[in-house]
Amino acid sequence: MFYFDTYALIEILQSNPAYCAYDNVISVVISQLNLMELYYWALRERGQETADRYYDYLERLCRPFTSEDIKLACKFRFQHRGKGISYIDALGYAMARRLCIKFLTGDNAFKGLPNVEFVR
Repeated sequence: MFYFDTYALIEILQSNPAYCAYDNVISVVISQLNLMELYYWALRERGQETADRYYDYLERLCRPFTSEDIKLACKFRFQHRGKGISYIDALGYAMARRLCIKFLTGDNAFKGLPNVEFVR
């Protein structure tokens, strides 16, 4: 089971060979905020019809975040200030930690951090 951040989702949709091993992962978690980022990217890059299709398909992967996730995300972001970590990515990382699953990303800010599967 993995938490796919938006970076990972986009790389999979763009058929990045480095992410082909994750294309068929059965257990994937995202948040509605990742879905929001992906929808915006898809609107810009692929048009509304495709964006709607991605949204409808991926919505089933969304898990709710908790108040504790929000607090942990803010603490994490504060501890790593200067790295450019977004609130959405920090929240995803906090959710992955709570769920005891790997956080899949290619975002350099997460390289070398515990519980991260870093793929470029």
